[in-house]
Amino acid sequence: MTFAVTYSRAQIGIQAPLVTVEADISQGLPQIQIVGLPATTVKEAKDRVKAAIVNAGFKTPSRRVTVNLAPADLPKQGGRYDLAIALAILAANGDLPATALIGTEWLGELALNGALRPVNGVLPAVIQSAASKRLLIVPSLNGAESSLGEQTNVRVASSLLEVIRHLAGKQPLESPTAHPQQDHSTQASLQDVKGQVLAKRALLIAAAGAHNLLFIGPPGTGKTMLASRLRGLLPQLTLDEALEVASVHSVSNHAFDLDHWRQRPFRSPHHTASPIALVGGSSPPRPGEISLAHHGVLFLDELPEYSRRVLEVLREPMESGNIMISRAQYQVCYPAQFQLIAAMNPCPCGYFGDDRGRCNCTSERITAYRSRVSGPLMDRIDLHVVVPSIPPDLLGSDAPATGELDDAQARSLVLRARATMLSRSGCLNAHLNGAQTRKDCQLGKTDRQFLATAMNTLGLSARGYFKILKVARTIADMVGQDHIEGQHLAEALAFRRLDRSDQP
Repeated sequence: MTFAVTYSRAQIGIQAPLVTVEADISQGLPQIQIVGLPATTVKEAKDRVKAAIVNAGFKTPSRRVTVNLAPADLPKQGGRYDLAIALAILAANGDLPATALIGTEWLGELALNGALRPVNGVLPAVIQSAASKRLLIVPSLNGAESSLGEQTNVRVASSLLEVIRHLAGKQPLESPTAHPQQDHSTQASLQDVKGQVLAKRALLIAAAGAHNLLFIGPPGTGKTMLASRLRGLLPQLTLDEALEVASVHSVSNHAFDLDHWRQRPFRSPHHTASPIALVGGSSPPRPGEISLAHHGVLFLDELPEYSRRVLEVLREPMESGNIMISRAQYQVCYPAQFQLIAAMNPCPCGYFGDDRGRCNCTSERITAYRSRVSGPLMDRIDLHVVVPSIPPDLLGSDAPATGELDDAQARSLVLRARATMLSRSGCLNAHLNGAQTRKDCQLGKTDRQFLATAMNTLGLSARGYFKILKVARTIADMVGQDHIEGQHLAEALAFRRLDRSDQP
């Protein structure tokens, strides 16, 4: 037989489209020619494959070998096709039965001695291969990642020779060993933050409804500590959510911590980050920080210190929950449903409004400082909360504030409120669309008039109007109320601090 077919998977974003690997042996000078829009790393596979075949105890064909990677218009990158190419060549040369390759897909980069090296983006390939009801063979070093989600269609191999023995029926390949799940029940305590009752209340509301939140206050008041406690209030990722998050990390250049794969991501890029670092880019496009924070938290400390261009790229994904990255040969859509938590000082020196009167900033400097964050971006943040300086006598006290919830009570409150939202609308309140908001956030006549007056007084936009309604709906859900009442609406309005003329 001079023709054989194997299958592999490409990597385009978090998708893994099927690639058919065809090998044909014909008359001509002995060489391997790879076609089908291969990148340089794929073209170099011919040398890796030759050496691996020889070191596995076989001979390379003494005629012309043409390898086609179909579809031809799909760009191919990396060494992930090496194993499939080697097996197709061996089958076309008669060294392997072609029927043994049926129903199986192959991923892996070959070393010159025939060992299999790990590749990126294995998890999306595992998921889509299972949907196609094919067996997938991956390198042993990708075994832990391929075992996520309890997939049963995966086998692992450490070398080309092991794969050949498997195909010959001499030594079947084993399934990957499931990665042991770690206990991460111990989280940083919210009670480590002294005082700040209002800020903690806002954090609970944000956790319950997935609302975006901005802390405003002088240095050292606990803004970063509060933000870091949010993840401990959120529920564990569901299996589907965890697989989405793991798929994004699998195709990125960032190491994925398998010990924390069911935990929600918490990303905190430095304020010197570029727009590409935040939203993703390069060629082929890689996910940025907003996609790595998918189903988790994106924390931006010192918000006005980020460049205006960087902050503006957040506006669209904050609304849509995904980011489309376009390049000459690629158009990739990455998920980016993140919860934004930001922190900023009230002025350049950081002490405007401080009781000790340490601020010397002029009104012009304060206005210029705050204007680094655009109105449209600020409009997309549901809660604006002032975090004041902490009295020295409170710092040395170990007694919790009166009525303050402990960590277990706070987490239980958040989980109950989320369960209410999901049973009513199928989503959290921050993600309600227009029709759902009108249905679930209805107001009485008096409350409608109150909100209309507030809109005129504060100059709220239509987006701000619906943000207030959603926050009020969350506050009502936290106390088990079926309808939004005036007190819920008033509290939601109080958290729109930067919409007020008396802002700090």
